[in-house]
Amino acid sequence: MDQGIYWYLLGTAAAVLTTFGFVPQIIKMHRTKSARDISAVTLLQFTAGTILWAFYGYHIRDIIVISANIISFIIMIVAIILYNFYSRK
Repeated sequence: MDQGIYWYLLGTAAAVLTTFGFVPQIIKMHRTKSARDISAVTLLQFTAGTILWAFYGYHIRDIIVISANIISFIIMIVAIILYNFYSRK
């Protein structure tokens, strides 16, 4: 089999793992109704990084990079909303 498929699968696995990497934090915030242990700077830095990666993916025309980071961006927006909501309580 062509070695290219292995790199494609590796990239896809990396994208899935990092794309959904913040979901456990969102679940924790929702369950505990608290954002006490969450860093706002980390949320904003990660969100900015996902946008930049998505633009980079567009530049190199890589659908995996684009889609993974757009999904990550949406997940991060949810995390920021929950952070803001639970930080005010």
